Amino acid sequence: MKIKIGVFFGGQSVEHEVSIISALQAVNNFDRNKYDIIPIYITKGNEFYVGENIGDIEAYKNIPALLKKSQKVILVNENEKLNLIKYPMKKFGSNIYDYIDIAFPIVHGTNVEDGALQGYLKTLRIPFVGCDVMSSASGMDKYVMKAVLKDNDIPVLDCCRSDRRHYQGDTTAFLDKVEALIGYPVIVKPINLGSSVGIRKASDRETLEDALDYAFQFANNVLVEKAIINLREINCSVLGDYEEAIASECEEPISSDEILSYEDKYLSGEKNSGSKGMSSTKRKLPADIPADVKAEIQRLAVKTFQALGCNGVSRIDFMLDVDENKVWVNEINTIPGSLAFYLWEASGVKYKDLLDRMVKLALKRERENKDITYSFDTNILSGVKLGGMKGKL
Repeated sequence: MKIKIGVFFGGQSVEHEVSIISALQAVNNFDRNKYDIIPIYITKGNEFYVGENIGDIEAYKNIPALLKKSQKVILVNENEKLNLIKYPMKKFGSNIYDYIDIAFPIVHGTNVEDGALQGYLKTLRIPFVGCDVMSSASGMDKYVMKAVLKDNDIPVLDCCRSDRRHYQGDTTAFLDKVEALIGYPVIVKPINLGSSVGIRKASDRETLEDALDYAFQFANNVLVEKAIINLREINCSVLGDYEEAIASECEEPISSDEILSYEDKYLSGEKNSGSKGMSSTKRKLPADIPADVKAEIQRLAVKTFQALGCNGVSRIDFMLDVDENKVWVNEINTIPGSLAFYLWEASGVKYKDLLDRMVKLALKRERENKDITYSFDTNILSGVKLGGMKGKL
């Protein structure tokens, strides 16, 4: 009997559209001899929709029209299966649209990739593919990620962090701090976004202030770190879990400016390649780097992946300081654009096999979790007497 997989995508995120591309790429590459696939679209209002057109990329050119001919559903666990319940429910007849055995989130950005959707799926007690709640949240928050990696002797750049309220309350103090601890030039970035959204370079106090104002449009917390003058960006993907993980071939994305932008990542490919996502980015694959540098990047990629407790496929982005010949971890993408399938194809792993391995890793984690005791019997409630309005025991 085939495993029924629900592929979740979209959601309330600035990377909503990228998620649609990544997910529908995957939907078209599953081994249909093993899996039945149900695409589940999450609107920007976090509503769930299914239907025969939900898996059609062309339908997303007019999302309101798509939703009108699709079915809104709510999720209900019953007998270790997640039922997709038609909503609003009808008084007569079955309200079950279908069910899934396992969830496969292919989402990007805040409110979905950052552990929020993973936590919801965990509450529903349905197995899901990819990173768990903690690794998703840690990987999304660049400041927390740096702290974890530093503690594991993985090289990351020092940074200054601020939230919107404290920055606006004493802007001068934060600018002085950046200048004293880091100096120019610097990179300013939202603390929890991907796809190069909200990122700018600053070379003096005026451009730093402008960059901070820009970053705060996208997040309540930002960080500032030293900009590497002679920089090459190298990416490497990792597949596995805490027990065993392998690194992919390395790539070097080609940017049109000093910073690899959203347009470089998703809109710079061939004409009409907008539906190809990260796979359409201009790149050198494999990256033209010495064998020892490649080996070090792959080693650090696996170490980063496991230090953060990741599962499935992630992509780790590195900065190569050409002047000092030093490698730094820039960030991790716990659900990378296009699931980094192009890196695995370059490593000899077909896309359908990559998806298959990710599902198997999720089922392995589910088996391991079933061996853990999450509750125990107690008679504590039998003797409880609430002490009036204050609720004293």
